Amino acid sequence: MNDYIHINGARTHNLKNIEVKIPRNKLVVVTGVSGSGKSTLAFDTLFAEGQRRYVESLSAYARQFLGRMTKPDIDFITGIPPAIAIEQKVNTRNPRSTVGTSTEISDYLRLLFARIGKTFDPRTGVEVKRERVEDVLDYIYTQIPGTELYLLAPIGWEDRLHRTERLLRLQEEGFSRLFDGEQVHRIDKVMSQPEVFAEKSFLLFIDRMVTPQTAHRLHDSDDEFARMADSTQTAFSSGGDRCVLWNASDRQIKTFSLGFESNGIRFEEPSEHLFSFNNPLGACPCCGGYGRITGIDEQLVVPNPHLSVYEDAVACWRGDSMSRFKELFIMRAAEHSFPVHRPYKELSVDQRDLLWKGDEEFGGIDGFFKMIEEQKHKIQNRFLLSRYTGKTVCPECRGARLRKEALYVQVAGVTIDSLLHMPVVKLCAWMDDLSLSSYEEALAGRVFKELKSRLHLLLDVGLGYLTLNRSSSTLSGGESQRTNLVTSLGSTLTGSLYILDEPSIGLHPKDTGRLIEVLKRLRDVGNTVLVVEHDEEIIRAADRIIEIGPGAGSLGGELVFEGAPSSSVFPQEAVTLRYLHGLAQIPLPNRRRKEVGHIEIKGAELHNLKQIDVRFPLQMLTALTGVSGSGKSSLIKGVLYPLLSKQLLGTGPVESAYGNLGGDLHRIRGVEMIDQNPIGRSSRSNPVTYIKVWDEIRKLYSEQPYAKQNG
Repeated sequence: MNDYIHINGARTHNLKNIEVKIPRNKLVVVTGVSGSGKSTLAFDTLFAEGQRRYVESLSAYARQFLGRMTKPDIDFITGIPPAIAIEQKVNTRNPRSTVGTSTEISDYLRLLFARIGKTFDPRTGVEVKRERVEDVLDYIYTQIPGTELYLLAPIGWEDRLHRTERLLRLQEEGFSRLFDGEQVHRIDKVMSQPEVFAEKSFLLFIDRMVTPQTAHRLHDSDDEFARMADSTQTAFSSGGDRCVLWNASDRQIKTFSLGFESNGIRFEEPSEHLFSFNNPLGACPCCGGYGRITGIDEQLVVPNPHLSVYEDAVACWRGDSMSRFKELFIMRAAEHSFPVHRPYKELSVDQRDLLWKGDEEFGGIDGFFKMIEEQKHKIQNRFLLSRYTGKTVCPECRGARLRKEALYVQVAGVTIDSLLHMPVVKLCAWMDDLSLSSYEEALAGRVFKELKSRLHLLLDVGLGYLTLNRSSSTLSGGESQRTNLVTSLGSTLTGSLYILDEPSIGLHPKDTGRLIEVLKRLRDVGNTVLVVEHDEEIIRAADRIIEIGPGAGSLGGELVFEGAPSSSVFPQEAVTLRYLHGLAQIPLPNRRRKEVGHIEIKGAELHNLKQIDVRFPLQMLTALTGVSGSGKSSLIKGVLYPLLSKQLLGTGPVESAYGNLGGDLHRIRGVEMIDQNPIGRSSRSNPVTYIKVWDEIRKLYSEQPYAKQNG
């Protein structure tokens, strides 16, 4: 019984009282024609019963929060392990969820930066670190032998009254001298002549040192070394964790601090929460960790970046009344060497900043909208603001989602935001080239190995083109399912039942072999992998296949075949086996339809599309293909559909699609986008109501004599 999952009397939906034995610790594919009952067997029967048993094992207190789960219509199931379902749908619409957070790779990156990251001062580029007594002594021993050094401690007071109290307290603590930057004064002299020293600022004189003749540190037991260490510790204690060394030869000052600071500015020490945009300690205070805010949308202000400022690239400066702002900017542009004839997309970062922020005399685009905001009492200004308002990149973090302190920390010269914006394939190469020192290996060796493992898993399932900061809600069903598969593989669970719904959806055939290796790896660590699939390669790679059929709906729901894919003995109803063995095939058409007109897009540019020219024939079935992430959806959903909608209907989805539409547009009357999203979320909706059939049926009944008689 432990070798099989035994399902007996399954009658859920269209299943017809079937009995199935699924071998454990094997890769099993459930196949059959669409609508035959594959998903009913895998998800609505097997997974549903596994979940129900798990919930029933909880306490009565915990079950009251989970709701009652109905038992599938079966006689019994035995040998079922803990079940995990990875379905073909986007599981989250949370804007905070990204590829990195859902696969837990971001968590390991945060640990890596928290443990071995180094903070650098953004002004000087010098590494920020907490200094110790040993650092002061090391500096002393690097000076020329015989150099005279003053060890000082900063002191502060608010006014003359507090100055006197502070000096008296210093005398009580045993200190007797102060240093004003030029010479040493006794404390009692400063107190007796307050009018002479009123405007001077002082440092507390701790000790006078002369650099030893030896070029190396002395032993800790040496009297001179011990005195220097003790004086340094006293300076830190008296100076509020800061001390100063004054070189009498070159009159230069060197400041040391026990705090995590540089040039008097205190920095945030790296911690795990500092690199999380889902935590208040790490999230950008302006956008709250979303990366975008509601404001003036750059894509709406500059709808066509191929135009220059002179060619009216700035949409809000077009027209007779607003063109004076463009003319004013052009007059100021010469002083800043701004290229008014250069396309907007080719402007440098500094040039774009000048266009948006302006200078001391002209406020740029931001100043223009600030003026409009101040005159919102005019209805035309309110309309103008609403026209250009949308989701725009946060000006504080520039889309990084993290506070600026987190971006001061680097590993091998790279910030965490740069890594999150890298495609996975480039990030893998960076991780492979990164070498850790023995100290860093001890701190983050395990984290580093886990990171590399999960990144290579993303490559293996064909998602190397994604970036870790990509929002989970923008993934397709197949991409979402494969990221969940990476999460499950990374958790290294064993003894579980994994149920996957067509993981090959959206995956180019060249990557199917790598997906199969991932599924086999999941099986080899001791799990049972059950895949609902139509793909030929995955079916051939299975240890066992189960075919449900022979037809769809009421004509299906029967166990047609159960055995190895290579089996030569199978019933005639096993359609899948007939295609696998070449007994059935889809014939190629003898002739092709001829083109009747065409639509043409020139210079299509969106996401990764590089100004391509595409010709779509009319009255033909055209397939657009390419590897995963090559730009197919960008071309159709992001360029062709918005441009056609705007051309034919006058409205359409707001997309930053750039391209010129041409061809035989007069032959097209309408355009419809049919994608993988659900057609409706209402529980009252069904296919018949969606296609408006009930409207015709109701109309037919309303026209009957009895209906008219009763009004």
